[in-house]
Parts: sequence; structure tokens; C-alpha cells
Amino acid sequence: MVPETKYAKSGNLHIAYQVTGHGTIDLVFVHGWISHIEHLWEEPSLARSLRRLASFSRLILLDKRGTGLSDPVPLDKLPTLEERMDDIRAVMDAAGSQRAALLGTSEAGALNLLFTATHPERTAALILLNSYARLAWSEDYPWGIRADDAERLLEAIEEGWGKGVAFEALLASQSDNQSMRNWWARYQRLAASPGAAVTLLRRALDTDARSVLPTITVPTLILHRTGDPFTGTEHGRYLAKHIPGAKYVQLDGIDHLFFAEDADRLLAEIQEFLTGVREASEPERVLSTVLFVDIVGSTAHAVTLGDRRWRDLLDAYYGVVRADLQRFRGREIDTAGDGLFAVFDGPARAIRCACAITDAVRHLGIEVRAGLHTGECEVIGPKVGGVAVHIGARIAGLAGASEVLVSSTVRDLVAGSGLRFEDRGTHALKGVPGGWRVFGVAHEQAAA
Repeated sequence: MVPETKYAKSGNLHIAYQVTGHGTIDLVFVHGWISHIEHLWEEPSLARSLRRLASFSRLILLDKRGTGLSDPVPLDKLPTLEERMDDIRAVMDAAGSQRAALLGTSEAGALNLLFTATHPERTAALILLNSYARLAWSEDYPWGIRADDAERLLEAIEEGWGKGVAFEALLASQSDNQSMRNWWARYQRLAASPGAAVTLLRRALDTDARSVLPTITVPTLILHRTGDPFTGTEHGRYLAKHIPGAKYVQLDGIDHLFFAEDADRLLAEIQEFLTGVREASEPERVLSTVLFVDIVGSTAHAVTLGDRRWRDLLDAYYGVVRADLQRFRGREIDTAGDGLFAVFDGPARAIRCACAITDAVRHLGIEVRAGLHTGECEVIGPKVGGVAVHIGARIAGLAGASEVLVSSTVRDLVAGSGLRFEDRGTHALKGVPGGWRVFGVAHEQAAA
């Protein structure tokens, strides 16, 4: 469940914040660059990471002024670090937090460093993830971004904003994850305007918090990924070297953002640092409707068309499928050859999506078959697994051309939806105990 969004008054502005969890330590998470605290929860791997943080802390999230759900500000009046410190303090006051650990990623590093140095009485600990004290190159900071490279980056961001720009640099491990790419594009549109995004990053390039580092007196943890393409490990090591007593942990990986790649290791480090306890996270399980779709007679089509035309047909096919997935709020999990695996949070939408796909691909000269099942799935990073997934795949294997088959579980869950079904009998599903009753969807009704 997404926490309730509230507002704290900072001067004349309203700062959006959320509080979740019942841990003994308050943890204020300040996101780098841009944020939208409600849309954060729409990406499953990020939501899972936030829930893990909230399992051992009282987690406080906020949108900095000029971003997300907080009050907008003119581009020429985007906040200074001092004003952003006021916003953190206002949120802590509104949330009833007298003292909290600060957790910051990337661009939020300078803000958290300044807050910690200025308000040590309100800061219990400091944690920085893939962060830095300075982003721009200088003669005494040679691993920063050079001016020419910075300008090219800013131009690319302005031109591609809202389309998922910089996805490969920030979430390199997910380069083939179209669902996450779509989430990131929408996140950009909701979190900031193109002008605000460019201006905020330009402000980050002008900021240098290195002079603050020796004044940090609270326990500090620096976490950095070895292959971060945006801020290399030199930034993290510099922080650790110049903050008295700081602990530096280098993690394998290539992502700049923290939540998609081996987040469990990173979160375990944070938990141990704050609580002294390092607990292995239990696999998360959620109720989902799984959908499997593949092309009937794909091998024969490939032989007839030849490699190039078959590849063109597959591209058109996946275009149709992904458009319907977006329309019915499905999330693509995997593809293999001509097959697609997706999940939905509602079985009726999943059925209607399957039927829409079945109808839509006919104009391409192909037919598909589809199978659906609803059950408890284990969340494994951005993927899902478990017996429910195997059942859905087995049911899809029973379907014929242009046929959508569902388990009895799916049929029972959509009672009252107007969908009609035809009994296809009880079947043994390979590798799954017992007999499984299967139903065919009355297609015309479902697609309407």
C-alpha cells in the first residue's frame, strides 16, 4: 500500500512527504536530482526496496521543492542548498522526528552533507549511495565530469526528457527491461519539467561540498558500485577518505540508481549499519495474474519468410503486444523467441489484454495462443517466479490458435465482470500435482 502523502510548510511553500514503517530509528530518504514520492511506488523493485527500509526504520520520504508533488518554483528561483535544508527540517518537524539518519543518493549528497554538518544534533547518522561532494571536473578533482561532456549531457536531457533519457546510464543493468524504461519515462514527466531537470543538474554541477567533509561528526556509511557509469568509485572513495571515521563499502554492479541491481546486499549493509543486525530478506510474495502469449506455428512462419522478414514481423508483433500491455496496465517480465510473459494486478484486465492481443495480431497474418493463471508469485528482483508461473505457462501450452485459456482460479475471480467462459475439462499439467480445470474465454465478449 502506498503511504499517505502529507504536506509540511517550509516558509511559504508546501513540501510533500510520506511516513511509513515502525522501526526504532527515523530514516529520512532524500532522493537525488528529481523525485515523485507517489510514482516511486509504481516500480515494483523500488517499492520492495522502500518496504525493506521501512521494515527496520520509520522511513520518511520527501519531494524537494520544485519537484514531484511539492510546490513548483520558477526556474530562476530553484532552491539553494540552504533552502533545501529548511525543507528537510520542516518535514522532520511535521513528521515528529527530532533526530534521524539521513540517506541520500547521487545529487542529494551535497545537501545531506551540509545538513549533517549544520545540524548534527538532528542527525543520527549519514548514508550516501553512489554520491559525491563535487560532480564537475577540476584540476584538483580529476574524476569529475568535464565541461564539454556536461553540456552534451544537459542537451541530451533537455531533448529527451520524458522519453526515458539517461536510462542506460542510471539503470544499465536493466537496458532490456521495457517496463522499467516506461516507468522511468513517466517518472521524469511527473517529477520535473525539462527546464527544471536541466537547471537542477546544472546547479549540481556548480556545487562543491568538499569543504564540509572534515566537519562531519556523525557515523557515516559510503556505498558505491564499482561500475557506476555516471559517478565512478573515485567519488565514493574521496568522501570516505575526507569524512572522519567514515566506513566505505564498494559493491559490485553497474547501476547508478540503487534499487534494481542486487538491492538486497546494499539494503543489508544499511540495516546493519543502523541497527547492528544484518537480516537476510525473505522473498516477497504477491498475488498476480500471469499471462503467457506465443505465436502459433512460429517455426513454419520463420522458414517461409526468411530471417529478415521474420525479424520484421516479430518487431511488429511485439509492438502490438506492448501497446496492449500498456493499455491494460500489464507489466512485461520476459520474452523468449516469439513468446511473452507478463503479469497483471487484476485478472479481468489480463483476460481482456490477452483477447485484445489475439485480435490485434491477425492483421499481421499470424495467430497467437494465450494462457492465464492467478496465484501467489515470488518476486525476484524485477522478475517473478514460483508455481503460479509454471501453471500459467502450462495452460498456455494447451491453447489452440486464437484461443485464450484460463485456470478455474481466474474464472472464479472475475465473477460478475461480464466475461463468459467455456469449460475445457480437467487436465494434468506437467510438473504440477493434481488435475487442473481449464476454461476457454468467449472471445467476442472479452474483447468488447
